[in-house]
Amino acid sequence: MADSDQSLSLGKKIFFFHPSEFIRNQVIAQLAQKEFEVYIIEEEGKLRKALKKYPGSIMFACISEAMMESAWDELVRNINREMNENIETAAVNIGIIASMENESLRQKYLEQYNVSCGFSVMHSDLEMAVLQLVNILNSVNAKGRRNYIRLIVDKETKIAVNFPMHGTFIDGIIKDISVVGFSCTFTDDPDLIKNAVFGDIQFRLQNQLLKAEGNVFGSRMDGAEKVYVILFTQRVDTGVYTVIRKYIQSSLQKRIDKELD
Repeated sequence: MADSDQSLSLGKKIFFFHPSEFIRNQVIAQLAQKEFEVYIIEEEGKLRKALKKYPGSIMFACISEAMMESAWDELVRNINREMNENIETAAVNIGIIASMENESLRQKYLEQYNVSCGFSVMHSDLEMAVLQLVNILNSVNAKGRRNYIRLIVDKETKIAVNFPMHGTFIDGIIKDISVVGFSCTFTDDPDLIKNAVFGDIQFRLQNQLLKAEGNVFGSRMDGAEKVYVILFTQRVDTGVYTVIRKYIQSSLQKRIDKELD
């Protein structure tokens, strides 16, 4: 089935169902650093709700964890059936992840259940595991047309940003953020000039104070608020990007946990 316009423009959500500790703690973190939108789900009811709410998404069933083989068979079989019967889940891509090679399982999932994202064996080789998944995700166009994940910051998670101006700092609130840059507003409009460069912008993510250089790309009006768009320059430390991606992945996971409760 062709990708939807939404999945092409925003990319696809990638759900790992019952990931192993290796997948959870290492592989998923690396995929987030490569700008894939990854999530962990531990309950079948929440998984089904997610797949229906986000058509075009990708689900990796980690079949060496949590459930018996028969239960995994039933889950994959039922989702496959629903995909054929229900347009809401018709575009779901399923992949299988196992911790040990098993040819009979491989044949069953690839030939009998015809899973679209393959049968992957992953145990302790992080580089190989990530490479396998990146190749699979690229083959189903997981990123769509976007290159970077942008987090729209909600009111409950205010991110303050400080700009150096006239020998002091002015305070703003970030509206959205990615590794490309961010947008922000100020209580008192500082009249930032387009293309102005600020070398010591400060903001805090995950209890870490980050410093970055940014260029004023422009501004727009959002109701009565003036929103400035700031792009990071090439002189920003790569460690800043790592923290931003971790923060975005963590924030998105918390949001989807809340949505699926």
